[in-house]
Amino acid sequence: LNNHILPVFGKTPVTEITRMMIKEFLMNKSKDGYASSSVTHIKNALSGILNLAIDDEVIIINHAQKLGKIVREKGLKLQSDPLTKEETALLLNTFIAHYSPHYPMALTLCRTGMRLGEAIGLQWGDIDFNSRFITVQRGRSKSRTETPKNGKSRKVDMSKQLTETLLQLKLQRVEEKLKKGWKELPPWVFITEKGTPLIEGHWRDRVFSKALEKAKLRKIRIHDLRHGYATQLIQAGESLVYIRDQLGHHSIKVTADIYGHLVPGGNKAAVDRLDDEAPKGTPVAPEAVNG
Repeated sequence: LNNHILPVFGKTPVTEITRMMIKEFLMNKSKDGYASSSVTHIKNALSGILNLAIDDEVIIINHAQKLGKIVREKGLKLQSDPLTKEETALLLNTFIAHYSPHYPMALTLCRTGMRLGEAIGLQWGDIDFNSRFITVQRGRSKSRTETPKNGKSRKVDMSKQLTETLLQLKLQRVEEKLKKGWKELPPWVFITEKGTPLIEGHWRDRVFSKALEKAKLRKIRIHDLRHGYATQLIQAGESLVYIRDQLGHHSIKVTADIYGHLVPGGNKAAVDRLDDEAPKGTPVAPEAVNG
């Protein structure tokens, strides 16, 4: 309700909400990469509101009902243009050169596939530097702390590069605490100069967008870093099951719907290993190859 419906319909009287408005709203959610089950949940929540309006005799028809098939299961394939591994490296180098205080945040998004709100909601107690994993157990949205999207916590592996970067950040934060006279170390990993959690819109517009421009990369959403992370894992030969666990999808079906089409041909070395080995010293005749 707060994340999806109210930002779009919050100021629209229920008497003015049309069937076409609802269809367009749900189709946009699908294009943004939300699973069909998530779009259905959003539709049902909106439908429940309109049913209450019918009970109060404000409207006589629920335009969120009998909409037909808004989202096709096969239409959940990646609807974005994620950065390649080389482009990701360029973006991160740009952060180092021009936006160094925000580099740890950018690296976290690129190396874990965490959602922006999950990264902003990260606290030092969520990080296990010895075992190299992060426990994602909260998010931040509109300056409010909330549970992760699926209502469940998950553990996300950290690369060595990310582990070292966040450990160095923590040491810097201790020095910053002494310098600024803070009584306690802020619990949040990524903070403003005042020690408060970052705000999504500010970081997106004032840092991320400018870094893309400085790197001369095409305009993408922050969420596309999550897609890029998953895509690069697939290209590296990782399984959809591992990717599901890292991203926090509630089922393997969601992961397969979004990224499954990227798997075939992504690692030809795997099928090459199925081939029979020709006996040493026995060349394959050209005519045998040509049929």
